Amino acid sequence: MARARSKMAARPRKQKAPADITAKATEQPLKIGEAARILGVEAYVLRFWETQFPFLRPRHAPSRHRFYGQGEIATLKLIKRLLHTQGYTIAGAKKHIREVGLDRLRANSGGADSLSTQPPPHTADGEAINGSVQRELAEIRDDLRSLHKLLES
Repeated sequence: MARARSKMAARPRKQKAPADITAKATEQPLKIGEAARILGVEAYVLRFWETQFPFLRPRHAPSRHRFYGQGEIATLKLIKRLLHTQGYTIAGAKKHIREVGLDRLRANSGGADSLSTQPPPHTADGEAINGSVQRELAEIRDDLRSLHKLLES
């Protein structure tokens, strides 16, 4: 009996590949950890987004575990794209979603992960930042990083 246990203990645990999790996303609702892995964010980020975006309401089990269906996963991908890829602030993303409409944005984001043209970043009120302002902000950011390095040494 001890020999059987040592063989079991020596085997490495099989980890789910992201493709396995993605395939599961189309089949059944996902727990928050699985949804977070698919999106490439931490679970606490999804909980925070729930507080900021009122339309994001996953189903809760009696045990209070969150379960995200396909619709919620699509919405989360949209939110991540707006915040992380397109540079919206949370306030700007809310305004953009309110103006354009969640359903329309979801419909237009079928190939959102492979978009080659990104709109410019937006300010807190949702207005686009033009190229010269972007360059100026990049210079300021570089100056601040230089100052930070000087202060650290």
